[in-house]
Amino acid sequence: MDSVITHVVAALAVVIAAAHAAGAVARRLGQPPVVGQLFAGIALGPSLLGLLPGGLHERLFPEQIQPILTSLAQVALIFFLFAVGYELDLGLLRHRKAVASVSVSGFALPMLLGAGIVLLLPEGFAEVNGGRPVDATFVLYMAVALSITAVPVLAGIIRDQGLAGTRPGTIAMASAGVIDALSWPVLAVVLVGGAHGSTREWAAKAALLVLYVAVMLFAVRPLLGRWMSRPAGRPAQRVPLAVTLALASAWATNALGLHVIFGALLAGVVMPRLPDGSPDARLLGPLRDAGGLLLPVFFAISGTTVVLGGLHASDLALLAVICAAAVVGKVAAGALSARGARQPWRDSLLIGVLLNTRGLTELIVLEVGLRAGVIGPRLYALLVVMALVTTAATGPLIKLLGRPAGPPSAPRDGGPATGKVPEVRTGPGLDPVPAGGAEPPPAP
Repeated sequence: MDSVITHVVAALAVVIAAAHAAGAVARRLGQPPVVGQLFAGIALGPSLLGLLPGGLHERLFPEQIQPILTSLAQVALIFFLFAVGYELDLGLLRHRKAVASVSVSGFALPMLLGAGIVLLLPEGFAEVNGGRPVDATFVLYMAVALSITAVPVLAGIIRDQGLAGTRPGTIAMASAGVIDALSWPVLAVVLVGGAHGSTREWAAKAALLVLYVAVMLFAVRPLLGRWMSRPAGRPAQRVPLAVTLALASAWATNALGLHVIFGALLAGVVMPRLPDGSPDARLLGPLRDAGGLLLPVFFAISGTTVVLGGLHASDLALLAVICAAAVVGKVAAGALSARGARQPWRDSLLIGVLLNTRGLTELIVLEVGLRAGVIGPRLYALLVVMALVTTAATGPLIKLLGRPAGPPSAPRDGGPATGKVPEVRTGPGLDPVPAGGAEPPPAP
């Protein structure tokens, strides 16, 4: 046990230092930190570190510490998804008809293209996926994988590019929230539908999942609201309560045959907010910080699974098809639907480009599919490369299109114009940023 603890401590030190250094380099290059952090994870895996003499990869990440690192990665995902669920706010949808149009198109068209390329090239996907069946579960999973937009990474890009508070930035952020809210339930259906066993067993598991969601929404949420509104309740007690809720809910969905992320996301959704409808920063901050600190472990685990040396030359053609479908689905859907809602062409293209950001959320979906056995290592590697390419392309494409001039104008879609510009929340590890890209004042 002493030897295992020594290896875990050393591995954590290397992983966290390498990931944050690579993230800082990526930010200097105008890229989201997640791009550099994932590259660091791949570099620490067999694709680079494993090629060096001396067995450095095996010595740094021996097999006996893999379960411990995987468990830490899952805890990081639980905290991260809880924060995402707690911050999920679709309030902008009621003010902007453009958001409804962009959301539906940005979700449906990429799903259709994802399913379409599988149905057009079933032999190619079966070969790259290790002979796994190209069935309805796989087709629906690929559709979801191409429909994802990474809300936290997108918020960081909007802040860094000075798009906070602009119409394209606001519409893209609200639409991305709706798209992800639609994608998670579909992914849950994929996992439940892909479970082995009889139809009766599948129906029982689906019924238990529906019952669990109902209990969380209509029983747990009111009880939490009463507890948090007690006069004697102290704010310091809310963080342990939130952590307990997130972990317990993650355990429940995992016991139902789903991934822990679904329970964590649902726990964040049912957690009561402040009376004004905003998340409690005293509760959210510690969970975001803890998740952000441990997420490099998830990147290391993801990078270890990516074996670029195992790819074949023929896989590059399929990678090009996947990337083309992913980019066209998001950019075309966002641009055409925004233009149909009477947005200017440049703003419409900018919305489509922003929706093409996949980042960390895509990696979570891929990790879920890999662990569930829906996809194999080769296809997983291709989809990780697709996530990197689409995320890294967002910044340069924004600069190519140019930043919209001026502050948000009165809505063209009939929604009420307001002088209040919404805050952009940037997810775990990043501070909320006021509209206009201005940094918050330093703490005293």
